[in-house]
Amino acid sequence: MTMRRWAYAIRSYIVLLLFSFATITLSAQTGKSTSKSKQTTTQKAPAKKTTTKRAPAKKATAKQAPAKKTTVKPKTTSGRSASASTSSPASQSKQSLEQQRKSLLNEIEQTSKLLNENKKSISAVQSRLTLVAKQIDDRKQVLTILGKEIDQTSSEIGTKEQVINELVQNLKLKKEHYAISVRKMHKQQNNGEQLLWILSADHLSQSYRRMLYLRNYAEWRKNQAEEIQVQQAQVTAEKQMLEIKKREKEGLAAIKRTEEAKLEQEEATKKTEAANLAKNAKKLEAQLKTKRQQADALNRKIEQIIAAEVAAAQKAAQAQPKTERKAATKGGFAMTKEEQTLSSNFANNKGRLPFPLKGSYRITEHFGVQQYENLKNVQHNSNGIKIETSKGNRAKAVFDGVVSGIFLVPGYQTSIILRHGNYLTLYANLEQVSVKKGDKVKTGQDLGSIYTDSATGETALYFELWKEQTKQNPEPWLNR
Repeated sequence: MTMRRWAYAIRSYIVLLLFSFATITLSAQTGKSTSKSKQTTTQKAPAKKTTTKRAPAKKATAKQAPAKKTTVKPKTTSGRSASASTSSPASQSKQSLEQQRKSLLNEIEQTSKLLNENKKSISAVQSRLTLVAKQIDDRKQVLTILGKEIDQTSSEIGTKEQVINELVQNLKLKKEHYAISVRKMHKQQNNGEQLLWILSADHLSQSYRRMLYLRNYAEWRKNQAEEIQVQQAQVTAEKQMLEIKKREKEGLAAIKRTEEAKLEQEEATKKTEAANLAKNAKKLEAQLKTKRQQADALNRKIEQIIAAEVAAAQKAAQAQPKTERKAATKGGFAMTKEEQTLSSNFANNKGRLPFPLKGSYRITEHFGVQQYENLKNVQHNSNGIKIETSKGNRAKAVFDGVVSGIFLVPGYQTSIILRHGNYLTLYANLEQVSVKKGDKVKTGQDLGSIYTDSATGETALYFELWKEQTKQNPEPWLNR
């Protein structure tokens, strides 16, 4: 009776093993068929004598599974993340550089437009020279930015090539390991060695571990085939991106060559303009003498208006002490509380005041002493800034205020003074005005059209900023 029970147990054990082996074989064949359907990514290794021992030839346990050979992990994920982490900041920086380049090119285009409108007369030659100098400076900045863009693209190309080389080497190694495992498993399946290897175990626990080993081995082969295909696709994608980067670099190099040619032309124009200025130095000196006389006349007129307003404010303060008029400085403009608030707000907006016109412009004359290029002895002092713009443009108020005066001075056409507490702004060289004395104006309000000189084609607004009776440099106050 005992012998029968043992025989029954042995038969059940053998049936269980045969069923498990059939399951393993089916899994292995499924993995093999899957890899064959994707054979485009799997290269057959040449038949060579390998020292790799076959699994059944030794009584291996699960610890000796060939899956251990996959300790060399694919660099697909790490390579991809490394590429992304290095390219993201670079691409952001490149976008910033591209925006700067486009902005500068737009400024150059606007300067060219002003140069075309400004005729080559002696009175406008200094303005033209200033415009050309600014154009050259902008062009040089464009070339600098293009150089940085090209360097960044070259760096990205180098990084891409390194990533591709790592992926290719890793893919090659993975294919070699996979080819070895396919050949070995195929040979084992033909000889039926897997079943013998399982049945040759010393005890049931060892047979079970061998069975699990073969099952895991088949799953590993299937995963390897899929990883090879994914990595092959990544190599293809990286190569495509590399070609895009190379074309991008070629495009930037072509743009740079074009900009270098334009810079050369502009520098030649600057030399011509400077020579023309030097040739007509005497005529320019005579014109500057007239201009100084006109500037002095404008300055006297402004001082007269300021003095009259200061006197009127002081008289009002004496006549109406309850109004609490108060001057910020001795002998200054006595302000009401409302005017004191306005003055404080104006001062707090230093550097944030809007520009006194809209659209394209160039400052061709700055505050202070103006030195003419190649003419060391020819210079003049400016109490404000001269802003060249396109024909038809209009002047705008830089802050809330009251129109203190509107007057005409030869050389400056019609001028408007706005009072902002104890600050004043002047808008000169206007053709028509759209406000009148005593009007309250708002920030950005239209004041009038800017005059265009029919002889030179020049359209320029002259702008000054005063505090009490002291002239200020307007540029630090404006938000450019």
